[in-house]
Amino acid sequence: MDFEKIFSHNEAWIAEKLSVDKNYFNKLSEGQKPEVLYIGCSDSRVSTEELLGAKPGEVFVHRNIANMVISIDLNVMSVITYAVEHLKVKQIIVCGHYYCSGVKAAMEAKDLGLLNPWLRNIRDVYRIHKEELDLLKNPDEKYNRLAELNVEEQCINLIKTAAVQKAFIERDLRVHGWIFDIRSGKLIDMKINFKKILKEIMEIYNLNEGKSIF
Repeated sequence: MDFEKIFSHNEAWIAEKLSVDKNYFNKLSEGQKPEVLYIGCSDSRVSTEELLGAKPGEVFVHRNIANMVISIDLNVMSVITYAVEHLKVKQIIVCGHYYCSGVKAAMEAKDLGLLNPWLRNIRDVYRIHKEELDLLKNPDEKYNRLAELNVEEQCINLIKTAAVQKAFIERDLRVHGWIFDIRSGKLIDMKINFKKILKEIMEIYNLNEGKSIF
């Protein structure tokens, strides 16, 4: 990236938008009504809007290292609450990707300083699924399977939140777990059966006085 040309690119982008619609930015300033909340990885190779083919105003986005949904992370919890309770999004996507650097770092026995508490959450995913992962002898296969399992676990963490559970009861809200195959460019819907996964543990995490959220 030529840093010195960023502002000139910005001017060209403004001119392009105004050439199509002279009121483009006036309309944009009127507010947002996205139907989708996207929680993805901060990896510079995974550009949300480009990946989804989305226009400004269509997707509410949160990105962090390895697309994590951690209950004590006020950033992601604030984003979820705002998107679900105020923007009334209809779909929530947790999207991971193959060859994720955060997932790889969590698989290595290294002290990474400030990153340690963040990566421990991915290591916990590894611990939960260790039996399955240890059967995989190919390092890349094991690495990418952990990326998939991490998406699954973050979706489950999402469903554990009060805002999402309340929305499930009140309206039609759907949660999706996706993987981006960085080598082919394809998006893969993991089609996770949350009802089956949570059947045995929902009595622990249900925050709605026993009301079924599915």
